[in-house]
Amino acid sequence: MFVLVCFDIVDDRDRRQAVKIIGDYGYRVQKSVFECAGISEEQYLKMKTRLEDCIDNLWDTVRYYRICKDCIRKMEYSGIGDPPLIKAFRIV
Repeated sequence: MFVLVCFDIVDDRDRRQAVKIIGDYGYRVQKSVFECAGISEEQYLKMKTRLEDCIDNLWDTVRYYRICKDCIRKMEYSGIGDPPLIKAFRIV
């Protein structure tokens, strides 16, 4: 699956920890945005659990957007950067 993960985390230490966690599953495309391509449902749930354990639910937010392969192909961007990596993945 392909998941776009976006976050707004107040505490610097928690933010660094979240970046490390998400980095285990995807790659950073903007300061608070990661693309996780080709991860399994199991990996997705593990990442989510790990992130929920490190954030403050009163102040922080993490959003997960599951994106279909067809939508990734239609993605557009301007400026620097590369298009999303489309690894072989299947919709579960």
